Amino acid sequence: MPALPPIANLQAFEAVARRRSFALAAAELHLTASAVSHQISRLEALLDIRLFERSAHGVRLSPAGEHYLLHVGAALSAIATATDDLRQGIRNSLYVHSAPSIASLWLMPRLRRFAQAYPDISLNLSAAHTPSDFALGQADIDLRYGIPQWGDLVVEPLFEEAIVPMASPEFIKEHGLKRMEQLLEVPLIQSNVSVVQWSDWFNRFTRLRAPDRFPVRFDRAQMSLDAATQGLGVALESVVNAGGHLAEGKLQMVFGKAHAIRVKAHFAVYPERHAKRPAVEAFLSWLHSEAAKTPSAG
Repeated sequence: MPALPPIANLQAFEAVARRRSFALAAAELHLTASAVSHQISRLEALLDIRLFERSAHGVRLSPAGEHYLLHVGAALSAIATATDDLRQGIRNSLYVHSAPSIASLWLMPRLRRFAQAYPDISLNLSAAHTPSDFALGQADIDLRYGIPQWGDLVVEPLFEEAIVPMASPEFIKEHGLKRMEQLLEVPLIQSNVSVVQWSDWFNRFTRLRAPDRFPVRFDRAQMSLDAATQGLGVALESVVNAGGHLAEGKLQMVFGKAHAIRVKAHFAVYPERHAKRPAVEAFLSWLHSEAAKTPSAG
């Protein structure tokens, strides 16, 4: 294993990067500002790269420092959480990372059942578009969205989902949406991260060209769905993610299930070495059981 920088150097770096101040970082770490500055200098000398840009106006991360913080901050957080768990006598912790929308729209409403089935497992859930780095011990399992291109990791699809145009009942009634060509006359909501784009849907079901510009764009499904419920336009989203909105009548499929593009885009991802951990085995078993109950087309 490559030699690691001293933990004190990394803690000083993370604190200064987070607080954007040597003085505030020093107060947090119960050190002098001079001592923190020496820690940073030692780390920069060890790495042979400048991590901060210093000026009369303060301190800010260099581009290299920004990149380093993404990994160091997550690693220190994982160490702190694991240490805290150990001190509190928690021996069966599970760290799950997830893409944001499936975490909030699909996983969260089901977590109570997991807690009831496995009360001895302490679940830690984080969510971000950036995948977890298993090499840094950031997670036991990652629920990822997209096209699976993840090297030597074990990749297990969760469910098939139907991607359909959907809008609020009020919006559909107001615009009298009945024909596909009418979509070119109303605002369409763009979900930037979706594996199925409006151009894919138009090519599949019409001879029309999808618009090149959209009045609103979002980087996560939840915001796209919320925008549709508020009447901002028609969203092209997953029936799985929109399950709650559809059940409550906040959204409707504009043209029904027959005009859906079906994909498998959500996956449970983990290193093979994690597979035999009891908490991982339990969560994967539960996860696939819940996925099997999930309607793929509403």
